[in-house]
Amino acid sequence: MKHVLAGAAVGMAALMTSGAMAEQRISAVHAFPETLIYTQSFLSFVDMVNERGEGVIQIDVRGGPEAIGMFQQADAVRDGIVDMAYSPGSFYAGAFPERDALVASNVTAIEARENGGIDLVNEIHQEKMGVYYLGWFDSGVTYNLWTVNEPALDAEGNLDVSGIRLRGNPVYNAFFTNYLGAQVIDIQTTDVYSALERGTVDATGWTQIGLVDLRWDEFLNYRIEPSFFSTDLGVIVNLESWNELTPEAQEILQQAAIEHERASVEALREKRDEDFAILEERGMTTFSLEGDAAARYLEAAREETWARMREQMEEHPMGLTHYDTLIERFYDLEAAQ
Repeated sequence: MKHVLAGAAVGMAALMTSGAMAEQRISAVHAFPETLIYTQSFLSFVDMVNERGEGVIQIDVRGGPEAIGMFQQADAVRDGIVDMAYSPGSFYAGAFPERDALVASNVTAIEARENGGIDLVNEIHQEKMGVYYLGWFDSGVTYNLWTVNEPALDAEGNLDVSGIRLRGNPVYNAFFTNYLGAQVIDIQTTDVYSALERGTVDATGWTQIGLVDLRWDEFLNYRIEPSFFSTDLGVIVNLESWNELTPEAQEILQQAAIEHERASVEALREKRDEDFAILEERGMTTFSLEGDAAARYLEAAREETWARMREQMEEHPMGLTHYDTLIERFYDLEAAQ
């Protein structure tokens, strides 16, 4: 009887140990401060995973740029310092120049998931960086140019940026420099408020949402239309960490990501409308380019960005392998006409 009881105790202990080890945990960081709407979107995805994955998979969020610098997060994921990051592809463009397919995109993650575009981006991430691309979040949100002073036009109705101190960013510098001819000043998102306050810059590109959260509207007074580009925010996971997850944990993460890709499109469109209403109430003025000038503006945003992608892809061993396919998957020519 003693042997039976001892055997049962050992068996129970083994079961308890295996049960305790069944839940897998991965660490995560996000590129932007927690208060920003995009980070809130990511954290809602984390909540979804942690609720569905109880006992199977949990995401432990370590923080934002205060934990790991926003431009170092992708390397941290690749090197296994952290398992997951929510970041714009433009923040690690040196390793992933194909991000410009998403930047210049006029489709959402919904269409890109269905047509195989996101699977292709995942394939490229794995081959070039050793990370798994889980999903393209918060897509369908476009960019505007925002200025302190009333914009000026040249004789042909094109935007005249001479004399403007324009805040730059890896997302749109090719467009701002090559087409607009602007002299940009690269400033991180977290430092833009101070730069506007001090008059270091008097214009910036930014997405259609988030200006209210960042309080940049305390200084910016004009929104230039038409809008251009798309956000390229995605979630990447260290490939070894991903492969060590159980199939059940992988399924929970992937399905939650696909659902969030869809849900975030609608949620952020609603947020855009709310922000625009608030900004208008606070005195934000819309300044619109017209006719051929507007068409040239949009064409340049797309073509200069594709040109940058081509040039940077040619410097990588894979070359232009996926160039045409990326444009096909992420840009709907018929919708643009």
